[in-house]
Amino acid sequence: MKVDGTPLRTIRAVAGGEAVEIIDQRLLPHRLVIERVASADEMIVAIRDMWVRGAPLIGASAAYGVALLMNADAGDAALEAGCERIRAARPTAVNLAWAVDRMLAALRPLPAAERRAAAWALADAIAEEDVAVNRAIGDHGLALIEAIAARRPGPVRVLTHCNAGWLATVDWGTATAPIYRAQERGIELHVWVDETRPRNQGASLTAWELGKAGVPHTLVADNAGGHLMQRGEVDLCIVGCDRVTIRGDVCNKIGTYLKALAAHDNGVPFYVAMPTSTLDPKLADGVREIPIEERSAREVTHIAGLTAAGELAEVCLVPKGTTAANPAFDVTPARLVSGLVTEHGVFPADETALRALAARSTR
Repeated sequence: MKVDGTPLRTIRAVAGGEAVEIIDQRLLPHRLVIERVASADEMIVAIRDMWVRGAPLIGASAAYGVALLMNADAGDAALEAGCERIRAARPTAVNLAWAVDRMLAALRPLPAAERRAAAWALADAIAEEDVAVNRAIGDHGLALIEAIAARRPGPVRVLTHCNAGWLATVDWGTATAPIYRAQERGIELHVWVDETRPRNQGASLTAWELGKAGVPHTLVADNAGGHLMQRGEVDLCIVGCDRVTIRGDVCNKIGTYLKALAAHDNGVPFYVAMPTSTLDPKLADGVREIPIEERSAREVTHIAGLTAAGELAEVCLVPKGTTAANPAFDVTPARLVSGLVTEHGVFPADETALRALAARSTR
């Protein structure tokens, strides 16, 4: 995507395979900073501490982490141990393990002397595939927006949760790809952006990138979504995902389940943008089987922002000594999902369709 007229991606390899450059998303929307990541250990920190965010981007970052690992030591022991450390950086997004496993499968059979070049080539390929996949998701999701636009005048009103835009991928985004494609087609749009507490990815990331793209949008508190649906002010919900089970249960940022319940109660279509790399055919029951990351309580008790003096600062929101729980994700049962928008088309959230999709996909 373009930011202030300049093409920009969330991650890219530095020429010669010496390092990777990423956007440090912790500083958005107030500062756009490109950081240089020069080792697998640094990439693990970037993934764990949310310099990079979003399941597809985490997958691409993990692939580049393996490539960086090969810069230091391409031996068997280093490959296996390093990949396990990268895999453990964050437990919920299946794309991380998917990318690591794909890199391992390609590198294990090779002599150590050939692994470095092969690792960088495959990491680059995974990143480029992500761009193509997200563009295809945009094409298939565009039809949903076009159908609404054809029924009535005025903007198509889309509600989204968390950040599933280009900042969560290598480019285009998942849930936002149909929005950007509709914008290209000249369809009038308005996006309701959930703030997405406690990390505020909607407020800091989705609002920032939609603003840079010139897409009309309004930030709302997380609890406002149901109210907007009751008043008939939402035509379509579309969110991203971090893991989808073979039965169609969707794991996404905490708060997604509540939006799905409100959409179901008010007859609002609720779609999930799902690259097939996010499908986990080994799991069936999302509520019982998907590991839910429990993050630091400080993310709930404190918040960061820009002061009147233009400085970034963190402030405490709660009484001293208050404890807090911070589950980072929840699971939306398949029965609440209107459909899964993939690079291969829109599929129902059921086991028969998803097994056929898993067999079809080569990713």
